[in-house]
Amino acid sequence: MMGFILRAVITAAGLWIATQWVPGVHIDSVPTLLIAGLLLGVVNAIVRPIAFILTLPITLLTLGLFLFILNAAMVALVAWMLPSFHLDGFRAAFLTAIIVWLVGWVGSWFIGKRGFEKYQRA
Repeated sequence: MMGFILRAVITAAGLWIATQWVPGVHIDSVPTLLIAGLLLGVVNAIVRPIAFILTLPITLLTLGLFLFILNAAMVALVAWMLPSFHLDGFRAAFLTAIIVWLVGWVGSWFIGKRGFEKYQRA
């Protein structure tokens, strides 16, 4: 559970960076930012695997590049679900997905697969 919360906070940090760097991405408040991070984690855990299986032929045909489109669609889905998270088009969703992925990758590098538990002694 702690690992999921840490990843949601890392995702929220990625969304915040996207609001600063990407024109067309607006989040109205900090609670919305945290909810968006949590919701993006849930969407990536539930909806994304189903969408991945349904789009597997296109993903294979494009040698995996379609996954960028799929990630942008997950960000757009979260923006559609939250009324105070605004995206001004596909380009904003695409760049936001890339930034969130990079921040999540760096964050996972620090916390590991199971959160900070890997640093605790038995």
